[in-house]
Amino acid sequence: MRFNFLAAAVVAATFSACFVQPLAAQTAEQLTFIPAGGRTLLTNIATSKPPADELKALLTGKRSRDEWSSYLTAHSQAVPALQSQSDKQRLTLADYLSFHMPLPANQVPGNLTRTDWTRTLPKDGRDLALDNCQGCHIITVTNDVIAKLALVDKDLDAYSLETVDMFYRDATGAGFSIDIGEPALLQGVA
Repeated sequence: MRFNFLAAAVVAATFSACFVQPLAAQTAEQLTFIPAGGRTLLTNIATSKPPADELKALLTGKRSRDEWSSYLTAHSQAVPALQSQSDKQRLTLADYLSFHMPLPANQVPGNLTRTDWTRTLPKDGRDLALDNCQGCHIITVTNDVIAKLALVDKDLDAYSLETVDMFYRDATGAGFSIDIGEPALLQGVA
């Protein structure tokens, strides 16, 4: 009995190890629509090899969101990775910096070029959502929505004719009629 339990545990552990990593990678690809958070943006700056004093200033400065926003704009010439950021990304980074910086002195890396920034920097909202929320929300799709998938890439002219035909059948089936005037007016109309 104990052997069966151990064998089942080994099989379960092996299956989990083989299944979880590809599933996580697949899920990460599916969630690329979520914009980069502050930690990702700051990591991109840190790994772009900016001047050490500029990077240290980002890690040790204490500013409000507006002050960080002005600072980032003013220092974009010195930090080329800032130039490629959109205004929205810069505001996201300013929010992140105003909330998480300065880093405690014991967490500021001594060697800025050999640091694993994803482990050094605090998580941002995107990271927290991916870590704590992905996979726990169930999306329910009702049968009527699933049935509408057949309409994807459907010829719109054919769809329009089917719709008119459906309305005509429903109207005549209900005994509804419209007085359209003289039949002579409809000659030649198909």
